[in-house]
Amino acid sequence: VQLQASGGGLVQAGGSLRLSCAASGTVFGINNMGWFRQAPEKQRELVALIMWDGNTDGNTNYADSVAGRFTISRDNAKNMVFLQMNSLKPEDTATYYCSALIHRAMYWGQGTLVTVSS
Repeated sequence: VQLQASGGGLVQAGGSLRLSCAASGTVFGINNMGWFRQAPEKQRELVALIMWDGNTDGNTNYADSVAGRFTISRDNAKNMVFLQMNSLKPEDTATYYCSALIHRAMYWGQGTLVTVSS
């Protein structure tokens, strides 16, 4: 399984960005997909998760720091996950990693850098 993330970049505080991640390869039995981020000299942290379940939209989970500003969504048919980031803050600056939990194995994308200037 390979995860390809895209959509990072430089944006001013208050702006928006949309991240995309596509899973390819032998992709069967996805449990969830999500986004983590890691700022310099900090640990990787969960940003948002979306479940691959029977729910039409997928149950979601957000870090408190992004709830209400970020929205995670999915495209089941294309095995893709998206992260719409609004009202960005300088503290959102980090490398964002796409993740996928498939049959209890965790897969990671290569990371995409998001920089928010004040």
